[in-house]
Amino acid sequence: PLSPSFPLPSPLLSLVSHCLYFLSGVEPWTYYFVNGFLNFNLVFLLAFLALPVWGLRSLLGQHRQRSPKWSASNPVPVWLALTPLYIWVLIFFTRPHKEERFLFPVYPLFCLAAAVVVVVVQELLTAAFYQWRKLRFGWLITSSAVAITVFYTAISVSRGVAVYRGYHAPLDVYSHLYKHAIRQSDSHPNNLFNVCVGKEWYRFPSNFFLPDSRWRLRFIRSEFRGQLPQPYGSAWNGSWVIPPHMNDMNREETSRYIPVNDCHYLVDVDLGTPTQREPRYSEQTKRWKIIASEPFLDASRSHPFFRAFYIPYMSDQHTSYVNYTLLQSTLLEKSLRPT
Repeated sequence: PLSPSFPLPSPLLSLVSHCLYFLSGVEPWTYYFVNGFLNFNLVFLLAFLALPVWGLRSLLGQHRQRSPKWSASNPVPVWLALTPLYIWVLIFFTRPHKEERFLFPVYPLFCLAAAVVVVVVQELLTAAFYQWRKLRFGWLITSSAVAITVFYTAISVSRGVAVYRGYHAPLDVYSHLYKHAIRQSDSHPNNLFNVCVGKEWYRFPSNFFLPDSRWRLRFIRSEFRGQLPQPYGSAWNGSWVIPPHMNDMNREETSRYIPVNDCHYLVDVDLGTPTQREPRYSEQTKRWKIIASEPFLDASRSHPFFRAFYIPYMSDQHTSYVNYTLLQSTLLEKSLRPT
């Protein structure tokens, strides 16, 4: 397992230390709105209307007898249940450093708030139709909730398919690595193996994709110049003691790197834009052999809408893919001896 760059949880750091905003990066005020819509689409928009809509319902006094009251079966007023969402949004939407994971704790509240809006709108429409004696249009009230659900589901499925098609490659490649590593471990039980990552260090999913402690994740130099994670200490308190060679300024720690020649395997994505620190390893055929390759979305060359939502036939015409590869050193077979 890898330890974080800082000993405190990131949301807490975002609140208590202003200088760390700029060490971890800042995002525009639209960041959470864009990501919220991508993850919840219509539900995200409705959630912000929940408290005003509930207040309007109270002011109009519709269905007073049906209004929830404080009781054993309903101990929390609706406005009180919705308030934490608005407090959370007020705090984190105004922080310069923004990450989607900061909203994860209130995801259920977005669903609750959207449901409140749908219920209140149905109540108000019911009251309006009843007052106008147009009960024959009551089917529209039920249909409105069904239409919202169908629309939300369709957009969510489109989003899910787009994310899978565009970004499933890392998990597939590491799955190939695991299967390949099992075979290598059986043939060479006494050897150590270095699995290296450069610019793709942050997409390493988990040590569960490495069969045992003989397979070690290692870093090589890339254009990323910040502080990389490192393994926890081996002592009993290794998960909470700050390891050596750490800093609180997100400065590059060169002790993390190993030479490329020491890598037995390398996971990389070929973006077609090589630099001195990030060459196209897949083209170095004398040094590397491709074990597995999966298509990976090239966001810079794809249309923003069609990379976010999958539309059959149209998305393929407006998106571009590159190869996400697992490479094996050509020197590996020479350095290992069957036992």
